[in-house]
Amino acid sequence: MKPTLLLLCRLPDSFVNRLGEHFDCQLHWALDEVQFTALAPKVRGVVTAANASVPRSLIAQLPALEIISVLGVGYDGIDLEAAREHKVRVTNTPGLSTEDIAEFAMALLLCAARQIVNADRFVRRGDWATGRYPMTPRVFGGRIGIVGLGRIGQAVATRAEAFGMAVAYSGRTPKPDLPYRWCDDVRDLAASVDFLVVCASGGAETDGLINRAVLAALGPRGVLVNIARGSIVDEDALLEALREGKILAAGLDVFGDEPHVSPALKALPNVVLTPHMASSTEATVQAMLDLVFANLAAHFAGEPALTPVN
Repeated sequence: MKPTLLLLCRLPDSFVNRLGEHFDCQLHWALDEVQFTALAPKVRGVVTAANASVPRSLIAQLPALEIISVLGVGYDGIDLEAAREHKVRVTNTPGLSTEDIAEFAMALLLCAARQIVNADRFVRRGDWATGRYPMTPRVFGGRIGIVGLGRIGQAVATRAEAFGMAVAYSGRTPKPDLPYRWCDDVRDLAASVDFLVVCASGGAETDGLINRAVLAALGPRGVLVNIARGSIVDEDALLEALREGKILAAGLDVFGDEPHVSPALKALPNVVLTPHMASSTEATVQAMLDLVFANLAAHFAGEPALTPVN
C-alpha cells in the first residue's frame, strides 16, 4: 500500500503526478472536515511550502505522521518542538536557491533606488514628452548593510562588491574569515549604510527586528530590501517611514500575511512589490522539487533523509 501524503501547498501537476506514482496524495484544501477527520490517522507524510504553517495542532491530529518535507529553505512555520515530541522528521531544500535569491535582492535594490518601475510608468503615460524623469541616487560605490550573512547574505555581498559597494553586516556573531565590517546592532548597521538588505532567518528571534528605530537610522536617503521573511519588518513602521519620507524607498518580496498585501503599501509610489518570487526560477524550482521527492523516497525506503532539519 502506498504511504499517504497530505499536500498543504499547491504544486505543479507534473510533480503531483510523479508523487502519485509512489504515494497516495491528498490535497488538504480539497478536504472537508469529515473527510479530513477520516483521512488523518492514515497520513504518514506532509509536503508543504517554506511560507506555510504546520502548527502543533495539525501535527497532533496526524498520529501516523513520520515526515514533513518542506519545499524551500525556511521552516519557521513548522513547530519543530511538536515535531520532535511526535518523532516527526522535518526536511527542507537548502542551498538550491541561493544565487537566484541574491540576484533578486540586487534587482529589487536597483528597481527601488533607481526608480525603474516608476520610470517605466512615466514613459507609458507619455510624460517623457513634457520633460525628463527626475534624477535618482547612484547605486555604484554605495554602502550596503546585510542583515544576516548566511549563504544568501554572502551571495548578496559578492554581487554588491561587483557594484563597488562597501559591505557591512549584522548577525549573531562576526565572521572573521570574511572581509566585511560587522555590526553587533542592526540600528548601528542601518545608520552607517545607504542600502539595508534583509537576509536573516524568520522566527521569534527576528520578529519585528526592522522597527521604527532601525528605519529612522537608515534615514531619508536609505533604501530597504527584504527577501527574507515578512515578519522581520514591522510593516506599520515601514508604511510610516515610506509615507513620511523617513526612508527613500523599499523593495519587498515577502510580507507578513502572504498572499495578502496591505492596500496602504500598494498605494505607495516608493515601494516595489513582488509576489515572493525570488527563488522562483525554473531550474531552482525543479531542483527543489527533486529534493523534496528524494527526501520522501529515502525516508520511506528506511534510509536517512538527504537534508534533515531535526
